[in-house]
Amino acid sequence: MQRNLLNKFYELKAQGKKAFAVLIDPDKVNEDSFSHLISLSKEQAVDFFFVGGSLITSSIMEKVITDIKANSDIPVVLFPGNSLHLNNKVDGVLFLSLISGRNPDYLIGQQVISAPILKRSGIEVLPTGYMIIDSGRQTTVSYISNTTPIPHDKPSIAACTAMAGEMLGLKLIYMDAGSGAYNAVSPEMIAAVQQSVDVPLIVGGGINTAKKAHDALRAGADIIVVGNAIEERIELIKDIAKTVRGFNEVNLLA
Repeated sequence: MQRNLLNKFYELKAQGKKAFAVLIDPDKVNEDSFSHLISLSKEQAVDFFFVGGSLITSSIMEKVITDIKANSDIPVVLFPGNSLHLNNKVDGVLFLSLISGRNPDYLIGQQVISAPILKRSGIEVLPTGYMIIDSGRQTTVSYISNTTPIPHDKPSIAACTAMAGEMLGLKLIYMDAGSGAYNAVSPEMIAAVQQSVDVPLIVGGGINTAKKAHDALRAGADIIVVGNAIEERIELIKDIAKTVRGFNEVNLLA
């Protein structure tokens, strides 16, 4: 079984390096500016592209993935909303189990459907405990999954949920406030989870400024994911990348 990407996640964490993933929702791709987004991401040394979303209605996912692969060497990781979103052109797939909810379809049901397809595909599978965090509004992911997010001010619940995911053998934890979140995941909750697990911690949703990126990284996020804010202001890639580089330079000198 391939472990190239998973090893990279773990190596980054072991070295104390932070990483930046640009999330691309195929439904929201602006074809006029997409090539600029790819070239800017390459120029700014973005670590990963995450491609996907909770609800995808367009048919251009494969074209999005193909364009990225043709114009950059940045790894492309699928962030699927369900088994219909699988695509064998990616480098890896976040095999998500929605451990913050109690909907069996997203805990194990979609995974059962996806497993034989992924087994045949040879795509690297990244077992991921997915945790939806309340952001002050209902997001697409909470609506589609029919689950209740973890309350924004309950870091202990998030920490225990993440611990359970790690003990079940999941290799990554992904805390997500959702696309267009009013509030990002709080530094207090990120710190509580980071202190409770040893696996790499991914944090996304509501990170729409360099300061929020800095706060998430300082609290303990290993990888930050930014999508909706970049759709609105593509140059934010520069600000976030600079923030990530700043953390890594400090760690290098330490």
